[in-house]
Amino acid sequence: MDMKQLALLLFGLTYVALMSLPKHRSKIALGMAIVFIALGILPYTMVFGAIDFNVLLMIGGTMGIVSLFIESKMPSLMADYILDKTPNVKWAIVALALFAGLISAFVDNVATVLMVAPVALNIAKKLKINPVLSIIAIAVSSNLQGAATLVGDTTAILLGSYAKMNFLDFFFFDGKIGMFWVVQAGALISGLVLVYLFRHQNQAIHLTEKETVEDYFPSYLLGTMIILLIMASFIPNKWQISNGLICVSLLAIGLIRVFLKHKHLSKVSTHLLEIDFQTLLLLASLFVLIAGITHVGVVEDIGQLFLKISGDNLFIIYTLLVWVSVFLSAFIDNIPYIATMLPIVAVISANMGINPAILYLGLLSGATLGGNLTPIGASANIAAIGILRKEGYTVTTKDFMSIGVPFTMAAVITGYVLIWLIYTL
Repeated sequence: MDMKQLALLLFGLTYVALMSLPKHRSKIALGMAIVFIALGILPYTMVFGAIDFNVLLMIGGTMGIVSLFIESKMPSLMADYILDKTPNVKWAIVALALFAGLISAFVDNVATVLMVAPVALNIAKKLKINPVLSIIAIAVSSNLQGAATLVGDTTAILLGSYAKMNFLDFFFFDGKIGMFWVVQAGALISGLVLVYLFRHQNQAIHLTEKETVEDYFPSYLLGTMIILLIMASFIPNKWQISNGLICVSLLAIGLIRVFLKHKHLSKVSTHLLEIDFQTLLLLASLFVLIAGITHVGVVEDIGQLFLKISGDNLFIIYTLLVWVSVFLSAFIDNIPYIATMLPIVAVISANMGINPAILYLGLLSGATLGGNLTPIGASANIAAIGILRKEGYTVTTKDFMSIGVPFTMAAVITGYVLIWLIYTL
């Protein structure tokens, strides 16, 4: 067995283990990364360069800032204002789902669900109705908008870093309409699907009081992060970790303020623990694994296989990439999938001599939205089901798919058609 075959075998075993033992993903990935280095699949001199520290810093910093933002109760106040303007449950659910999507374009999907789902639960309790379908709608909507901006989801951050895309590139890329507007079109169509699905929920809503926000600083912090990331987009030849430093620096300012306000480190540690360090470790390990299979030529071979299957036909490759990504992401975690596929897409594009933008965006669209097909396809879905379970509600696969499948198909088909038209005409 040569080095290439060994690397492919070990990577395949790693993938199976990641899917089979989700609670131990970071340990599995780290262990196999160490094996890759020990066996020389990735020379130890290349390890440091393989890890994208900009991605890790961006994710960690954003998670911490979001923790401060949630604690400020600003998202709850924003949701209350929306509810105050809706006449009945149907429009409240649609409005909350769209609101969750808007928040999720800038905030982690799971955090968004944790912010908005309690509002839907509160409505359901007051009106004595089942909240299951409304919270599923909030979860799938938050997943959709995760692909809209550079900081919306880990998958978007991975694409942005790999393709050297800045914050504004998600709005306008290569002189064409970017992913943000494609996602909004998908949100509009899938929103109409939600209106139809909840057409019988016409109970009136009466909001008695609004949430009170006493600390607006975290909101300013989150807004500043977005503004600075936009400004950094205009700086040529900036440090590769510039975006990550922006996010981490603003988090540090927020934590220093927390310490000065409460005079106790326990409050600071509470927010630090909201950072998902296991995901950061998983990503760092995946960077090493993918650099390893790239180094020995596995990625090149997979790219050539795609070209052979498609006959060098761009439409066939694009279609395969989108719909295979949708299907796979319904059952497997899209973070390792995206991380694996990005270099493969780069190889395919280079061999065909085409601009990789259409394939990058097709990959992001399919992999991000595919998770909405099943209850286990995305972390936000799992979080939503967990919230319902704590409240005593059972969510069946049929319940989830009754919302997830029509919502996802509407959004994916919209994105699939628009990306093709925008980047080929």
